[in-house]
Amino acid sequence: MNVMNNQQKRIPEEIAPEVLELASRYYANHTQSYSASELVAAGQEVDIPAEYIQQAIRDVQAKHKQQQEKQKHLAHLRQTLLIFGTGIVTALAVWIAWTYNSIQSSSTRVEAAWAQVENQLQRRADLIPNLVNVTQAYAKQQKELVSLLVRSRQAYLQAATPNEKAATTVQINQAIDRFRNYAATNPQLQSSQLFINLQYELTGTENRLAVERMRYNQAVQAHNQKIQSFPNSLVANTFGFESKEFFQATNTSFPKIPRE
Repeated sequence: MNVMNNQQKRIPEEIAPEVLELASRYYANHTQSYSASELVAAGQEVDIPAEYIQQAIRDVQAKHKQQQEKQKHLAHLRQTLLIFGTGIVTALAVWIAWTYNSIQSSSTRVEAAWAQVENQLQRRADLIPNLVNVTQAYAKQQKELVSLLVRSRQAYLQAATPNEKAATTVQINQAIDRFRNYAATNPQLQSSQLFINLQYELTGTENRLAVERMRYNQAVQAHNQKIQSFPNSLVANTFGFESKEFFQATNTSFPKIPRE
């Protein structure tokens, strides 16, 4: 009764071609297969005993089963390798992202530390006009010293990059050293309140500059070590991170200006 009902049930037109195609494959597989008795009968026609036919059937079936097991094993192995490979790629992507962010953070810390150094450099450069005023007030004849102070500040203001600013800092150091050398030979200048105040400001600025320069160099060292160590160097080279320059502005000995 159920079979009759299933046969009379209407099949939607959109799936009818797919049903017919699948049924044709089932029928082709059926017509292309043989029963054991059919194979025995075929073997008897060419004088092959039935037991050999049965043995051959078992051997061939065992061979096909082994091949199927092998295919299953290979499929399982491919799936395992795919999962393992996906895990490695994911872990690598996470590591690259973490390393990139870490290097970027160290680079940002270097930039922030340099900004503090630059603040102190600018503060000291801004004291140069006061030095010029003092020099002109107490030593009008020291035109060379005034010119040196003005040129050193102008050079700093024109510097654009950290390396250029570090180079001009040496000029400012020389100018300030020459001013102090001259002041040491001028009692009237040393006793002026304006000079005393400038000395305090210069000393305080230079102390703060020394601290900020030390912090900057520490940040540079940490950054350079990070991007140069393996395997961080692979990420650094890929994304174009470069080593930072240390700030090593040193004073150059300069002869004292003779009193005129």
